[in-house]
Amino acid sequence: MSGTVSSSTDGPLENANILAFSVSENTKTVFAISNKNGEYRLNLVVGATYAVTVSYLGYQELVFEYHAQEDDVKDLVLTPKADILDEVVLEYKIPIEVKEDTITYQTDAFVNGKERKLREVLKKLPGIEVDREGNVTAQGKEVTKVLVEDKPFFTGNSKLAVNNIPADAVDQVQVLENYNEIGFLKGLRDSNELALNIKLKEDKKKFAFGDLEVAGGPEERYLVHPNVFYYSPKTTLNFIGDFNNTGARSFEFGDYIEFNGGFGKLLGDIRGYISLSNDDFSKFLSNTDFRANINRFGALNLRQAISQKTDLNSFLIASSNDIETKVNTLNIYNSGDAAFDENRANTEVLDNFFLIGKLTLDYEPNPKEDLAVNTFVKLTNNNASGTLLTQSFGINNTFTTNSSLQAFDIKQNLEYSKRFSKAQTLSLETTINLEKSTPTNNWITNQPFLEGLIPIQEDDQIDILQELERQTTTVDLIAKDYWVLNNFNHFYTTLGTNLLFDSSSTQEIQHLSNGNLNDFSDNGFGNVIDYRFIDTFLGLEYKFLSGIISIKSGLFYHHYIWENSQFGNTVNNTTNVLLPEFNAEAAFSNSEKLQFRYNQRLRFPQSNRLLNNFLLNSFNSVFLGNRNLQNERFHNFSLSYYKFSLFRGLNLNAAVSYNRKTQSIKNSTVLEDIEQFVTFTMFNEPENSLTGDFRFSKRLGNLKLGIDLTGDYSEFFQLVNDNVSKNFSRSLSVTGKVETFFDKLPNLEIGYSFEPSDFETSAITNEFINKEFFGLLSYDFLKNLKLSVDYKRVDYENRTQRLTNTFDLANASLFYKKEDSPWGFEISTSNVFNTQIKRQNSFSDFLISDETTFIIPRIILLKVSYKL
Repeated sequence: MSGTVSSSTDGPLENANILAFSVSENTKTVFAISNKNGEYRLNLVVGATYAVTVSYLGYQELVFEYHAQEDDVKDLVLTPKADILDEVVLEYKIPIEVKEDTITYQTDAFVNGKERKLREVLKKLPGIEVDREGNVTAQGKEVTKVLVEDKPFFTGNSKLAVNNIPADAVDQVQVLENYNEIGFLKGLRDSNELALNIKLKEDKKKFAFGDLEVAGGPEERYLVHPNVFYYSPKTTLNFIGDFNNTGARSFEFGDYIEFNGGFGKLLGDIRGYISLSNDDFSKFLSNTDFRANINRFGALNLRQAISQKTDLNSFLIASSNDIETKVNTLNIYNSGDAAFDENRANTEVLDNFFLIGKLTLDYEPNPKEDLAVNTFVKLTNNNASGTLLTQSFGINNTFTTNSSLQAFDIKQNLEYSKRFSKAQTLSLETTINLEKSTPTNNWITNQPFLEGLIPIQEDDQIDILQELERQTTTVDLIAKDYWVLNNFNHFYTTLGTNLLFDSSSTQEIQHLSNGNLNDFSDNGFGNVIDYRFIDTFLGLEYKFLSGIISIKSGLFYHHYIWENSQFGNTVNNTTNVLLPEFNAEAAFSNSEKLQFRYNQRLRFPQSNRLLNNFLLNSFNSVFLGNRNLQNERFHNFSLSYYKFSLFRGLNLNAAVSYNRKTQSIKNSTVLEDIEQFVTFTMFNEPENSLTGDFRFSKRLGNLKLGIDLTGDYSEFFQLVNDNVSKNFSRSLSVTGKVETFFDKLPNLEIGYSFEPSDFETSAITNEFINKEFFGLLSYDFLKNLKLSVDYKRVDYENRTQRLTNTFDLANASLFYKKEDSPWGFEISTSNVFNTQIKRQNSFSDFLISDETTFIIPRIILLKVSYKL
């Protein structure tokens, strides 16, 4: 049955609720929500009889009986209420409620009671998707924050929430578009954040709940996974533990980014994002493939409402990992005139520990004022030892490698916002950050290496130790005034400064077998640098609304000062620049938008690129900084289109972005065999990159069809052996999939991905093709049993080198739990086919890498779970 819902006086009604309650037995309640044109559609069972209820706020409810015989068009007209009742008690909760930028799901209307974790609940909600890693998208957009009872759950990252919150505790799921933690800044401060707010059932709002999983298997495999949650109106206490040797890891790179402020906030501070993503801790978290992994993880979150105006929130996360990795790599070097190969085998044993904590004090004396004080702390202690074998051009050398990192990071942040009137709002923010790290690297071999580049003395064993020390202090101050002239015109003023003080030193020493030391500082090595960077800026922005079009244009004046002092010599630099920004959005409706963005950015050299003496970068690389480096300049353009229809089960996202770098810092490399001497120089030839993304999904009854398409094209220059050449990189990824949503039949998700890519240099073109077939099966049967299987088959082909590899990865589990019993039993197998390796490729300035990574073998576990 389809048609329109309209008012007897005002035309079509958007977001009217149409509910078809079954009069027949064994037939589900069916619901629909009208779209902006008032259109609705109900998928009914032929021959069934329904009591249909149509409701809309301020209108008299329309109720009638309908017998479903064939497709039918029925237009529904509602009459405004003559009188408003003092109180209305709804006996039935609407499954989906849409109010402006909030969608509320009543989860009981979509689940069957056999779901174990929040992720299984979310996968059954229309318009929400959860991938294998626990990343959530709603209305086709990525969820950036997860709240429980309106408060952030740990860091707010989705993975911790969806994989740990018990399904039976969830009453409602709210999707909050344009989420802002400070309510009165909504509509003033631009926000692309999409948040999920999990509402708990009444009996869980002052109650301790959770679950405990314990598992064991052959070869001394084990898993212990406790989750305990306590919620009350004033106190929240959450604990998540994870102790296993199965390779599962509860804290990954995305969680670390959220801990430091989230992708959105960091991408606005590109200097901070690059620094964070390149630090040693991030590199450790980004490594997800290993031969063995013992994981010890604990996370504690405590929130206490001190008063109605004051809230204290804290969390502490600790992790310790013992990891073994093995990677074989075919490296193809492009020297400009020719290409040659290197075979490299690298095994490592890593011992990593980190402790991170956050304490937040929120004070809201009234609805127009907000104060937040945040303290962040991070401690890191990582150690690694390994063996590296390299073979090329008759060279055969083996290194024993050792490295360590001790680091300390503390950050203090204060944010204050006040709305003085409807026209005037002010925000202030200050952050002070202190980081200190002491990395060391050690290479041991019995053959000389980097001859002519490092001053090695002949010895039976060559033992090189590198010690580094770095201390960085940053201070950020910003004030922003929001002046609302009227509902259609806003004027924003921003004033601020960013200060960076960086002191670092490096030293390389050869330990000789006779006990003496060969200090490389006698031959131009060893660095001591003090780096200072100051950015003072003033920005003016004007935002206006005309019909469906909103435009914000801005101009920011920056006064930059940066200087570096090394061994008594100082280089000072200063520049003044105007940087424009422009955003335009056409909002056809709340669920259909077209957006264009442009901005211009400068990026300044990090201190290690300014070093005046040589630095040993790796066993085959030495680099020399350039203290006279200037800034890089970027132009960024993006165009995106978004459409979401709950009525039609439609999600469509399309985006294209173009980046033009007009001034850059380039590596200038002298390449001899695999050994590299790298310097840095300014380069003014423009480099371009273009990225496109298209995602589409459509719900058709119990089926959902989807297609994802991404493409990337980039052109850039390489400077190798005094040759300047232009390289090209092209890649495409096309994925099609279909997913089923049956109540009593097995549910499947099946898809296929095709990913060609090529890397073209002046000497060689390398072509790669990845093809992947994947499938997931979930089947509830015999009332108390649930079967889960996921499988993928990957075909990898390096066409240039004529290398191929096919591998299969699969996991399976069978779970048993009686409906009213707290006990559950599960037998699971990961890596069912006992696959040993994975293949992938990568590309940099002059190096193409074909990588073979060894992974954890098959693991069989018998698991017992108990629900608290």
